[in-house]
Amino acid sequence: MSFSFIHAADIHLDSPLSGLEQYEGAPVDRIRSATRDAFRNLVDTAIERQVSFIIIAGDLYDGDWKDYNTGLFFASQMVRLQKADIKVFLIRGNHDAASLITKELKLPDNVFEFSTKEPETIILDELGVAIHGQGFAHRSIEENLVKNYPNRIEGCVNIGVLHTSATGREDHENYAPCSIDDMKEKGYDYWALGHIHLREVLHKNKPVILFSGNIQGRHIKETGDKGCTLVRVENGEIESYTHLSLDVLRWELCEIDVSGLENFEEIMERIHEELEKKVQDAEGRFLAVRFRIIGPTKAHQELIVAKEHLTNNIRSIALEVGIGDVWVEKVKIETSHLIDVHALKAQHTPIAVILDFINDIENNDEMIKELLAEFEDVQQSLPYELKNGEDGFDFTNPDLIKKKLADVEDLILYYLTKTGVEV
Repeated sequence: MSFSFIHAADIHLDSPLSGLEQYEGAPVDRIRSATRDAFRNLVDTAIERQVSFIIIAGDLYDGDWKDYNTGLFFASQMVRLQKADIKVFLIRGNHDAASLITKELKLPDNVFEFSTKEPETIILDELGVAIHGQGFAHRSIEENLVKNYPNRIEGCVNIGVLHTSATGREDHENYAPCSIDDMKEKGYDYWALGHIHLREVLHKNKPVILFSGNIQGRHIKETGDKGCTLVRVENGEIESYTHLSLDVLRWELCEIDVSGLENFEEIMERIHEELEKKVQDAEGRFLAVRFRIIGPTKAHQELIVAKEHLTNNIRSIALEVGIGDVWVEKVKIETSHLIDVHALKAQHTPIAVILDFINDIENNDEMIKELLAEFEDVQQSLPYELKNGEDGFDFTNPDLIKKKLADVEDLILYYLTKTGVEV
């Protein structure tokens, strides 16, 4: 018998994405509706491809939501699948464990949720499939759940469903840890994993073990193509597993290497070229783009001083290239200058004295403490948006002061070289 099913995970329906309002021009409504739109794409895909069932490997919701509209939306999509005779099998992930919706909302009969107390097995006789799974009873599960999963049921295609960090992944809590060998020991044909938002194949065959990734990126740390995995089964064997794109809004990091470029105009031309490639690759999706400008360039000081000018020019390019479907999330300048600062410091000039003084501050903890004391009142009066976020001004942090001193050095070099002062 041949059939297919979809493996998805980490839906995070109606994820709040707090803090978006502080980004200038952020398409807040469009970003917040993206998880729903991507989930509709998942349901549409399942119906169009006539899959037999969908597996959701945890984190359908996004924490302790009390708004039942989120759950009702999910239920309405399940009804669509019910009409197409498509079953859904899901487990609770760490976010679902905290959700009131998960615990209290009645779902259609085609949706089956696995126990959170112990591993449970569902057998689909008509397909010859055994699905094994266990959800999270509470947010933090630190034990290896796989150890208690049953061994394979002979004569069936055996599928394990698990929300796990496996052997550990960067930027993810170490929940329900387990090894590839732990999963292989069970003798299953396929392991549908959730929790890690980047698609990753851990084992290619007998068993296939993979994270499908989330279906929609929610912020700049979740860049690139997002979706689900379509699995085809032929005569009791996993024949193929293919990624299907579902995202409606794509986050991208656009890294611009300006090494060797002479001036601002050349840099803008390079940015235009790279953004055109990103838009083409997105295939009509809305793009949220962070630009990272890197490399040594003569224009380094100019970029530092005129960051707002650079950012607005990039926004203008985004409007032109994306025709309204590109939002510039942030511009980060990480270039370096071509001026030989060490040679300058070796000269007996006023600029050398200033640069030496800055260097002395950077390496003197007592002087840093004095500077922090001077900024104490400033820190108290800063508005919320300047004190928080990735680039916030925390004048209680010595490392931040040292970073700002490097910016001061660039400013001094820029203005003195620009005005023709002998350095």
